[in-house]
Amino acid sequence: MPSSRTVIVADDHPLLSVALRLGVQRVAPDVQVIEVASLKALREAAKVHPDATLILLDLMMPDVEGLSALQFLRQEHPRIPVALVTANQERSWVRSAQALGAVGFLPKSTPLEQTHDIISSLLAGGTWWPPHQPSPDRERGQASSVEERLEKLSPQELRILLHIKDGRLNKQIAGDLGISESTVKTHISTLLRKLDLQSRTQAAVLAQRLLSGAPVQGS
Repeated sequence: MPSSRTVIVADDHPLLSVALRLGVQRVAPDVQVIEVASLKALREAAKVHPDATLILLDLMMPDVEGLSALQFLRQEHPRIPVALVTANQERSWVRSAQALGAVGFLPKSTPLEQTHDIISSLLAGGTWWPPHQPSPDRERGQASSVEERLEKLSPQELRILLHIKDGRLNKQIAGDLGISESTVKTHISTLLRKLDLQSRTQAAVLAQRLLSGAPVQGS
């Protein structure tokens, strides 16, 4: 009988991917584990499994830029819990992950037995954050207005925001996304309004700070 629960492991390092799969299977033998090694493959897997129980996301995959992958997943599949797997434990990085709606932060240095405990908690619908970090509720309270504004962006608007962050001109963005320059301008006007910003420079700064893990304050 096929499993009713699915976990997607997104990691381009085979050893870590296998370790995560074995960790999931140890605490929940009935769970189906899907392994992918790129953001593109992850987004496809999430489309095929929209009711996945959990995504374990490595932020260091080649086509992942900072926390942008988390934001894309929260936009496209808000019902799938996402926990981050990373070597970066900086406070600002954790805070930004919390603000973007992640349910957990699994350091790669975590001992094996503790990793199993964390995975078990996440599969049960819980959360887990490194010790000495503020609670998600507290951090989300501090950055709630930023998170709420970001959640209003459509996937296309989010893509354009990331292009703005990279300093791309409207003509370049249009070419990259296969849309007209006038459509790009319309999207930019809309995303600035949704983010309560006055210029694309402000949008670029906000995106850079948030997706790089820099502290973000709700304002």
